Order: sequence, then structure tokens, then C-alpha cells
Amino acid sequence: MTLGLALLAGCASQSPAPESPREKGDWADQKPRLEALDSWRLAGKLGLRTPNDAQSANLDWTQRAGRYRMLISGPFGAGRSVLEGGPDGVVLTTGEGRYAADTPEQLMEQQLGWSLPISALDNWVRGLPSPIVEYQLTRDALNFPQRLRQAGWVIDYRDWTQADDLWLPRRMVMSFADWRATLVVNEWQPGAAEPGDG
Repeated sequence: MTLGLALLAGCASQSPAPESPREKGDWADQKPRLEALDSWRLAGKLGLRTPNDAQSANLDWTQRAGRYRMLISGPFGAGRSVLEGGPDGVVLTTGEGRYAADTPEQLMEQQLGWSLPISALDNWVRGLPSPIVEYQLTRDALNFPQRLRQAGWVIDYRDWTQADDLWLPRRMVMSFADWRATLVVNEWQPGAAEPGDG
């Protein structure tokens, strides 16, 4: 279960309340910048509810140009797990050992027997669909993403926050069958440090 939360963690969002509210043209103005954004740090909380269990963890996720490092800590697991990945593969380090695979999906299959579309999470956390899978998108009254359906998942964008003149998801709820993951980001830092710097 620790790995599942660790890998899901790649999608969160919450921060201090912005000084000005979202406006109708904000999404169109910022979308090209979001699509180009490949570096950030976010910190928050992730909750995972399954038919048999409910757990939560703290998440610290650093991303830079296709490489990521997710530090997951909290009540579940051995207190601290680190997921690091990039084009050359993925490594998960826990209190029980170190595990490697070519993709995060393979790593989840190996360790848990089921998989999540981890490769899409860096897009979802920015409010964007993954470019490699068909999707359906519903927008709110201000033209921001409200509900994204992709790869069998339903991603509901419940709240937004402003960081560096970008509106980013503050709260996301992701569902697949009877799985439900809630991601709340307490801090967004677009363009932050390299993975491993923290």
C-alpha cells in the first residue's frame, strides 16, 4: 500500500488563498505556460481510500525536465519512502529495501499486483490531460478544467490556487472503480529545485 500511495502522490495541490479570484480568460492565457512547465516542487497531503482501507501520507514532489523525486512520509509504511524516476527507469526506496523497474507502472505491478497511470500524473497535477491517451474534459463556468476522464480514471478538480502568476490545482479527487485518491497541495513552487536537492 505504501507504494500505491507513493506513486499516486504525484498529483496534489493547496496553498495560501490568492489575492484575486480566477477570471474567465485566465485558463486560456496560462495554458501554454502550463504545457511548457516541466520543473516544480509541491508539498501536500495524499489520502487513498480503497474498499478495505483508508490511509494518508505527506508528499514532497520535485520535478525537473522529465525526472522526478517523490518523498512520501506519514502514518502508513515505514515512515519514509522515496520514488525517483526518469527516462532511464524508476527506483523505489523504502524501509524494506530498494526496488527498480523500467516504468512506474511496471514497478507497481511487481510490488502490488496492480498499476496506476503514473506516467499521466505530471500532466494531471497541472490540470492537463496526458497527450498519449484519449480523454474527455468538462470545464467550469470560468473555462477551467472541472472533470477529466482518462485511462479509466475520473479526475475532479475541486479547488485552485495561484503561484507565480499561474493557477494550479489546489485539491484533486481521482477515482477509478472503487479506488479514490484525494490530493491537497499546501505549497506550489513552479520552477523549483532539481530532484534530489531537497
